[in-house]
Amino acid sequence: MLCLKSATEAAWLERAIADTPALLIDHAHCERKAATQALTLLAEYPEHLELVAPVVAIAHEELEHFETVCGLLAARGLTPEPQAPTGYQSGLFKKVRKAEPDRLIDRLLVAALIEARSCERFKILSERHPDPELRAVFRDLLVSEARHHADFVRLAESQADRVTVHERLRHLAEVEVRAIERAKPLPRIHS
Repeated sequence: MLCLKSATEAAWLERAIADTPALLIDHAHCERKAATQALTLLAEYPEHLELVAPVVAIAHEELEHFETVCGLLAARGLTPEPQAPTGYQSGLFKKVRKAEPDRLIDRLLVAALIEARSCERFKILSERHPDPELRAVFRDLLVSEARHHADFVRLAESQADRVTVHERLRHLAEVEVRAIERAKPLPRIHS
């Protein structure tokens, strides 16, 4: 079950369908950033061997998704050009606590929330996008995003008791609502 405190509005879906090329380019960037964030987590916490196998698996899958989306872009004559940030991720990461182990827990929970929002939006796209090929791709992506969400929550639970982790997750989910509301309204997964 996703831990989101708000549902995506219909206006987002309209923007995403109206500018599918921008959505796909954005998603290529999202997959690359997700893989990079996973590897950065391992670099910053080398002593946490319990993170290695699940986070490497996530990074690997994110890179496979990046390759898949780049293939879709190439087939459509598109290239992943640079994009200005929407403010979504920075809004979430600003709330990560500084002291350990709270910082690690928050980083894992922020990753879980980002995956949850992606999952929610891929579900909508898999049901409503007019392109059948993309609906199938979005359906596959939503399954992975849901699994990554659960993996990150489970990893956070390995760092503190479940009640504490879920209390913090509820707080960060409120932050995520504000971050998604403040993000620039673009045809992107996190806007």
